[in-house]
Amino acid sequence: MDELDLVGRDTELRTLAELVGRLPEGGGALVIAGAAGIGKSSLLRAAVRLAREAGTEVLETTGAECEARLPYAGLHQLLRPLVGTAEALPAPQRGALMSAFGAEDGPPPEPFLIALAALGLLAGAAAVRPVLVAVDDVQWLDHPTQEALAFIARRVGRDPLAVVGTVRAGHTGPFLDAGVPELTVTALDDTAARRLLDAGADDLPPAVRQQILREALGNPLALVELPTAWRTRPPLAGGDPVRLLLPLTDRLERAFAGRVLELPQPTRDAVLVAAVDYEEQLPEILAAASLLAGHDLTVQVLGPAAAAGLLHFDEARLRFRHPLVRSAVLQSEPSIRRLAANAALADVLVDEPYRRTWHRAQSIVGPDDQVADELEASHTVSLRRGSVTAAIWALERSAQLSTGSATRGRRLLLAAEHAFGLGRADLVDRLVTAAERTALSELDRARMAWLREIFEDGVPGDAVRVFELCAVAERSAAAGDRDLALNLLLGAALRCWWAETGPEARARVVAVTEALPGALDDPRGIAAVGVAEPLLRGRAVRDLLTRAGPARVTDPDQLRLLGMAAHAVGDLTLAVDLLGRAELKLREQGRLGLLSHVLSMQIGDHLWLGDWERAATAAEEGLRVARDTGQPIWSTGSRSLEAIAAGLRGQGQHALELAAVAEAAAHDRRLNNLLACVQLAKGLTWLTAGRPHEAYDELCRLFDPADPSHHRRECFDGVMFLAEAAAQSGHREQARAVIAGLEEVAELTSAPLLHVQLAHARAVLADDADAEKLYLSALRQDLGRWPLVRAKTELAYGSWLRRHRRAVEARGPLRSARTTLDLIGASAWADQARGELRATGERVADRTARVQDALSPQELQIARLAAEGLSNRQIGERLCLSPRTIGSHLYRVFPKLGITSRAQLASRLGPGVP
Repeated sequence: MDELDLVGRDTELRTLAELVGRLPEGGGALVIAGAAGIGKSSLLRAAVRLAREAGTEVLETTGAECEARLPYAGLHQLLRPLVGTAEALPAPQRGALMSAFGAEDGPPPEPFLIALAALGLLAGAAAVRPVLVAVDDVQWLDHPTQEALAFIARRVGRDPLAVVGTVRAGHTGPFLDAGVPELTVTALDDTAARRLLDAGADDLPPAVRQQILREALGNPLALVELPTAWRTRPPLAGGDPVRLLLPLTDRLERAFAGRVLELPQPTRDAVLVAAVDYEEQLPEILAAASLLAGHDLTVQVLGPAAAAGLLHFDEARLRFRHPLVRSAVLQSEPSIRRLAANAALADVLVDEPYRRTWHRAQSIVGPDDQVADELEASHTVSLRRGSVTAAIWALERSAQLSTGSATRGRRLLLAAEHAFGLGRADLVDRLVTAAERTALSELDRARMAWLREIFEDGVPGDAVRVFELCAVAERSAAAGDRDLALNLLLGAALRCWWAETGPEARARVVAVTEALPGALDDPRGIAAVGVAEPLLRGRAVRDLLTRAGPARVTDPDQLRLLGMAAHAVGDLTLAVDLLGRAELKLREQGRLGLLSHVLSMQIGDHLWLGDWERAATAAEEGLRVARDTGQPIWSTGSRSLEAIAAGLRGQGQHALELAAVAEAAAHDRRLNNLLACVQLAKGLTWLTAGRPHEAYDELCRLFDPADPSHHRRECFDGVMFLAEAAAQSGHREQARAVIAGLEEVAELTSAPLLHVQLAHARAVLADDADAEKLYLSALRQDLGRWPLVRAKTELAYGSWLRRHRRAVEARGPLRSARTTLDLIGASAWADQARGELRATGERVADRTARVQDALSPQELQIARLAAEGLSNRQIGERLCLSPRTIGSHLYRVFPKLGITSRAQLASRLGPGVP
């Protein structure tokens, strides 16, 4: 490497040396960002040199600006040296990776399973010797590869694995959004710039060198290339105004383009083919260039281009010196030559029909139904390889080449559906707008209406949207697309859940769903009814869930939907069973997008059922996965539920901070569901802090239909806490009025969540004459799966007995409450039970800190799984972490628990909640 490439980069080199230097012990990730020509590639090459000198294995790939890049082409190129070790991966991961690379056929693999497999390969290699992943021009890689790199970069740290990628300023993408530390490369200072210029331009007059310094603005590539351009075409007297006014990047491209135009024609042919071929394989490039030139070309034809400083090549590969060279080649050639180069490549790729079709599509201008049909067929290959973005490109180009208007519209809408799956509202809008100008069938018009409406949320809670979606669902069903109708209805129901839409809109969703033949035998139909109308249709939905035979369901998405329905109608025990099964299967399949939904729904259910450890791990992971998969509404949901958990644990400041963040996000969209969770978190914070007046003020808002924090179903979670706050703050009568209203609701719905909490609230708010029989009635319920409710009721009853001077009778329920609350981790209420026991005259030891409390939620999750007998590899597969990362966590867990081996974990962690 020429040392001049790194003039003035001492600080940047130290950063890279530190990253490479810590590889034997751990890893990290780094983004090198900056303008074109600023020296990013030179710094990346320096990191590669440092790594190789240290004995580190280096894996490299480079992005190339090309629309037709194969999905996962960049990842395949990067991992090619490791593909032979893929047999060591778990079968689902290996199958997904091989499908993505086109080596195996199978169902479309989940992108996150592919990324997890890539991480597994890299971690396996790093276990042998440290690994540096060096990626130049990340912004030009195919999008699926960028997503995989972002996934990997977020998870390095404990393995001797480093990921370094360069990104041109002005570009965005998953790798930049991954939260990776960024090294911004800026212009050289005047001293360094002069040194670099003098080394290559000492033959130029001082005045010329001074002008180049002004034009280059400290850009190293400009300082090297502008002198060459000046020698080739000196300015006329008085200067060259056009040249001086052009942006620096354009001037550099023109400088390279000028050199391209001076090449011999056969060399230009070869360079042009290389510019449109992203694979960089020299034999392939020479074969296509020979067709373009009309006679055989050999590797010697590239000599003039290499001598001009445009590219590097060996027996196998050709690489452009800089991305600006590739763009300069393409801009310097007329469009008819670019089309011909793609046609030549298509003729060469007879054994690669997928790539052949893509290049054929870029070799024509007018309509061509044969190529259009091939492109539509090829989009399924993209899906099988895990790239939705490539499938969208193929369908859109297929539509452009189609002669039939209806066919063109159908292909555009199919592309829009895939764009909807990606969450790309901008792309959906563009594709649907184009489809509107075609002759669509009735069914396609219904599909277009759905795609047009689904992203335009308008005012949350606006019933008009719900009615529109229901109308489109009816039209879809009439046109024979039942799946589309059910998807529309579930979307409409979720709008009713997140924000208040009014009774007419909820009733409309239910009516249309129940009128759709077979809808109530489909998990989507059951979920739509339960989510839209959890109170009025709660009993019916629970019957439908029983009829669906959930124990026989194995599909994770169906389990998720049935769990969503059970959660909505307040059957939390069934919900956690269904969602727990869905979680395991979604992990196995790498479907992290749906996993975030499942984790978020489980948080509250586990809280009210007393499994606070599981709630904490679900909250931590749910928030991380929602961020990874770009789902802000589920991220906010996880954060609001995490605030509730912190409030229950007595972590007041933390709970209020989390609640404030979640409230800001939920308030912007007026999401009543999440605002209710925020309000509950505030109330619980004050209640566990012993401030019942503040707690009551916050909690009563949950039950006021005029308050933005009111949610017809979510308020069930706060019933027993409202009663306790009211009893302790002198608001019994006001709370009794609220409970009376809920008694009427309880006549309509069989929601276990509401009924067990109402039984507790009746007793807490009762007059002394009725209190005991109500406490005993509450405790006679089947509370085997509701330890928190049972313990809270025992605590309230024991306290009532003690206040009525029945100390001996009070000890039994108080002891039981203390034991359960200690196991749950409800330290504030466990201490309250101890205080009540002491008041009865019983000697009670102070609470001993639980060993689990020393662990973070993720550490506790890993420790529990290890205690169950899972290996580091099995735990890593489940949590999307490398085995070495799992081992590092356990290495820290053991001393915290005072143990030295995995065999001691089970006894040290103790039993779960009864």
